[in-house]
Amino acid sequence: MKKYIALRLGKGSISFLVDRKSLVTFLVLLCITLFFALLSSGLGDMRISPVNVVKAWFGYGTEMDQLVVNSFRLPRIIIATLVGMCLAISGAILQGLVRNPLASPDIIGITGGAAVGVVSFLALFSNENNALTVSIHWMPLAAFIGATVIAFLIYVLSWKNGSSPIKIVLIGIGLSALTQALTTLFMILGPIYRASQANIWLTGSIYGASWENVFILLPYTTGLIVLLFIFLRHLNVQELGDSIATGVGSGVGRYRILFLLLSTGFAAGGVAFAGAISFVGLIAPHISRKLVGSSFGALLPVSAVVGAILVIVADLIGRVLFGPTEIPAGVFTAAIGAPYFIYLLYKYRNL
Repeated sequence: MKKYIALRLGKGSISFLVDRKSLVTFLVLLCITLFFALLSSGLGDMRISPVNVVKAWFGYGTEMDQLVVNSFRLPRIIIATLVGMCLAISGAILQGLVRNPLASPDIIGITGGAAVGVVSFLALFSNENNALTVSIHWMPLAAFIGATVIAFLIYVLSWKNGSSPIKIVLIGIGLSALTQALTTLFMILGPIYRASQANIWLTGSIYGASWENVFILLPYTTGLIVLLFIFLRHLNVQELGDSIATGVGSGVGRYRILFLLLSTGFAAGGVAFAGAISFVGLIAPHISRKLVGSSFGALLPVSAVVGAILVIVADLIGRVLFGPTEIPAGVFTAAIGAPYFIYLLYKYRNL
């Protein structure tokens, strides 16, 4: 039997039960995330001890340590954390929404749609000096528009004459191929410098992350998470099927569109600042489901932390293991995720 802990906010005006095992799992994963953040802050061309890293985090230590840790490495780690969270949450929402374990934003083309939005943004708003003519703050909006268009097409095409989990995946894979073609087209039409930059970015790289990126992505992600948890109970109901959801008074169509938009919003945020990092949205929810079960109250926070760990570790390996050459983080997530996707295809071949 599960054991729960009662949490109350304020003077008891808001209270809820938390599964003790899920809470412990979440806290352990947070500690693991902090460990890898500490490790990543200290490793590189210039090695810094963990003690000096912690000092630099709090504004102490030598000026060089503070410069390397706080100006170059810490923004990159925070972006990796936020991107991993966004992609993992997006995948968990999709898998629950379409009741398909094979669903993830990169496999069914939503990530590809966001990539089209960003690459077209870079191509259309770059001048002859390779400088953007509009603010980088608009880039998440471009990614969101591209991701939303693809999500809408998947929803409409898969629902024609009925729908099935495998139909959604197959249509998504087809649209994903379309987004790759459109991305290549915009890379050709844009400046040569932007094309080479976009090619590295599309592999999934956090190279060049800055505090400006953090200050854009952090409030964006926080806002989406708050909105998601406001409507979270409707996502649990959606996973039980349309008839049950309708029977308990949940607006199936309205909330399905809402959660689809939230999923595309999370995917767009991740893609806008780290490129098309593959398979995090597929792997993280599956790992989390093994740890805490399928209830979204526990699954989403744990998926977010697992996704953050995957991207931080992938970026750390790419930055340190093959130095001085940096390998994009997406290479390592794809190396793990592609075989796992094949395994899932075989496991759920009778869907």
